[in-house]
Amino acid sequence: MGIVAGLDSSPDFTRIVVCDTDSGAVLRQGYAPHPVDAPEGSGSRPSDVDPQAWLLSLGEAAGGGLLEGVQAIGVSAQQNAVVPLDAQGNTVRPAMVGGDKRAQVAAADLVDALGGREAWAQAVGCVPQAAQPVTKLRWMAKTEPENAVRAAVLMQAHDWLVWQLLGRPVRRTTDRGGASGTGYWSAATGAYRSDLVELALGHQAMLPEVIGPAEAAGTTPEGLLISAGTGETMAAAFGLGIGLGDAVVSLGASGSVMAVHPEALVDSSGMITSLADATGMHLPVVTTLNAVRTLRGAAELLGVPDLEGLSDLAMKSTPGSHGLVLLPYLEGERTPSLPHTAGTLAGLRRESMKPEHLARAAFEGMLCGLADALDVLRGRGVEVRRVFLLGAAAELPAVQAAAPSLFGAQVVVPQPADYAAIGAARQAAWALGVSQGTLDPRTPPVWQGAAAQVLEPGEELAVGQAVRQQFVSVREQTHPGAFRS
Repeated sequence: MGIVAGLDSSPDFTRIVVCDTDSGAVLRQGYAPHPVDAPEGSGSRPSDVDPQAWLLSLGEAAGGGLLEGVQAIGVSAQQNAVVPLDAQGNTVRPAMVGGDKRAQVAAADLVDALGGREAWAQAVGCVPQAAQPVTKLRWMAKTEPENAVRAAVLMQAHDWLVWQLLGRPVRRTTDRGGASGTGYWSAATGAYRSDLVELALGHQAMLPEVIGPAEAAGTTPEGLLISAGTGETMAAAFGLGIGLGDAVVSLGASGSVMAVHPEALVDSSGMITSLADATGMHLPVVTTLNAVRTLRGAAELLGVPDLEGLSDLAMKSTPGSHGLVLLPYLEGERTPSLPHTAGTLAGLRRESMKPEHLARAAFEGMLCGLADALDVLRGRGVEVRRVFLLGAAAELPAVQAAAPSLFGAQVVVPQPADYAAIGAARQAAWALGVSQGTLDPRTPPVWQGAAAQVLEPGEELAVGQAVRQQFVSVREQTHPGAFRS
């Protein structure tokens, strides 16, 4: 029996959990915000952060002997950050994090430069977006050419932190999960596309070695084992303990649906982003632009003060919202690809024009939009038996009442926890066990699952599928062929 630590460096803070290697029980934890001001220039340039801020908050979070007795550390960190280093290992400029309007132009440039969306989907399993490292390299090459020329080594946030913890060794490593989000590594082939780095940056650069999920990145001078590390999405999936047959629906302002699958999915339409997970499997992801923002818009329209109030109002209606159907494409939509459209409210009749029916239609519209995203994955052979529902809105009664029957699956609502940090700790336990000869590199340690509420579709399934069909009919009438068959 031993103890390991998982460290999650998110955009705003560092969280550390110390876990029992056998059960995964959290024994102690630490937290510290990053010592940075509000991100600079959220309008016209990528947000810049000195990566030393990540180290400072890591040190603060680990204070008070938090890591005493720890044998191994795993690192999870925000995805999409890129840290350009010169030949001596010094940062050329602050790390570029987040995304912005100017990077959108760079993304469009890159799509055209390779010959379109399908060419990118075939090359690396995703189409460049504003936030991705490959797009930021293009932005830097166009806007800061002198920095682009000096950039000799490219790292992501978790790569850089692992490298620092190990004392900046000559060998630099990353994992499949993190690499799959760069836009220049293919989950399908398991290899870098250095030609795409050159296309974006203007020249070749050194890239970290991609090591296996259970491999150690190295050992610190004090003898502490450091595992491969990974991106926050992959670490959270690993911390939740999802496997084949599981999907995760995240309810933020926008929504995302991801599932575990044994192979990479290449999608020429660009709706599926083909990521790798932290276990050797794949994480196809489908994103919608409109999730909780749909609920917030409905609450404002109805003069309801908060989402809890909107949920209470919606519960006074019945499934199907008396025929009201909301296509929630308020910001345009990515799934289906309708970037310039607006939302649609259909089925208005005198008897349906009541606040509770509109409130219910907002919840059903949001969930049906996410069910469409789930169906994109199902249509490619991804099995979905359970849906993990994440985000504060997952706790709302109106969401929990409708989600199982609309998704056509068991819905699991995990209790809030630091799943990315727990996933990083589980990875550390795996690498430690493999190094000691007690664990198989193909089989991660079995930890206790997340404490959760489990909701079954039950007798509501037929009603929910009828509501779903009502939504699909309105979508097809309004936007014929929006989903290519």
